[in-house]
Amino acid sequence: MQDISGVGLQVRVIASVTFPAGFSITQFADDADPFDIPSIQIADTAMGLNGDMVWWSKAQIIPMTMNVIPNSDDDRNMAVLLEANRVGKGKKPAGDVITVVGIYPDGRSITFPQGKITDGQPGNSVASAGRMKSKAYQFKFENKVSA
Repeated sequence: MQDISGVGLQVRVIASVTFPAGFSITQFADDADPFDIPSIQIADTAMGLNGDMVWWSKAQIIPMTMNVIPNSDDDRNMAVLLEANRVGKGKKPAGDVITVVGIYPDGRSITFPQGKITDGQPGNSVASAGRMKSKAYQFKFENKVSA
C-alpha cells in the first residue's frame, strides 16, 4: 500500500537578487492546488503521405504554480518577488534567476533550476463566497532534477 499524502510539503524559493538566501513556503491554499506541475509535451508525431508515422522530440519549458494563503508570510514574500521582477515605468526589474526546491513528506525532493517568475496577482481578489481568493504564483523553468 502506498502513502501518497502531500501533507508536510515544503518548498524553498531562491531568487538570485531579491532573496539570495531563499525562503520557505508552507502556507499553501486550501481551494487551489498547492504545488502544481502540469503535463508537458516532449514529442510530437505526424503521418506521411503513405501512412508512415514520423516523430520528433520537442524542448519545452517546465511550468509550475504555487497557490498560497492570501496575506500569509509566504504570500508577502512571493508578492515581494513578483513586484521586484515586474517591469514598470521608472522601475528597474530585479531580473532574478529562480531555483525552486520541493521537499515531499517522504523526504524525496524535486529541484527546478534556471527559472523565472512569470505570473502572479498584484493584489488580493475577493471571491463571491466572501473570502479572499488564494494567490497563485507561476514560474517557468529550464530543467528539473529529482532526488
